[in-house]
Amino acid sequence: MDTTEKISDNSGTMEDHLQVARVIETLQQDLPTLFKQDISYNIYTKDIEFRDPISRFRGKFNYRIIFWTLRFHAGLFFQEIYFDVHDVHQQDQETIKVNWTVRGILSLPWQPRLFFNGNSTYKLTEDGLIYNHLDTWDRKPGEIWQQFFRKGVMSNEH
Repeated sequence: MDTTEKISDNSGTMEDHLQVARVIETLQQDLPTLFKQDISYNIYTKDIEFRDPISRFRGKFNYRIIFWTLRFHAGLFFQEIYFDVHDVHQQDQETIKVNWTVRGILSLPWQPRLFFNGNSTYKLTEDGLIYNHLDTWDRKPGEIWQQFFRKGVMSNEH
């Protein structure tokens, strides 16, 4: 009986590792194109909680709306916009971290450039689904907004 328990424990652990690997792979595929196409929602719980420096909400429907809004505004206000993913890694058993940069050129006559770095922390359930998504940015929202009024200078200064 001890052997059976160990086998079942090991297979559960293997399934957990495979699920986390699927989540990481999905994030690596989805995030770079989030301004151009929709992401996969099968890696998130129905009551996913999202928080960034300007918003906070709960629920997969609202999560879908935020990504739709990002795509809509990207197409409306930007000549070019990119979400560069630098690193996706499992920090611990229940946490995935993603380091990224948003950069773009606004569709204004003076072509201001948007640039800021951030990271996303995703918390996982025991089943390996994301139930919490926290974004942090390397500067305050007001500092990012000020970039809209500068002539096209790409800056990574704070």
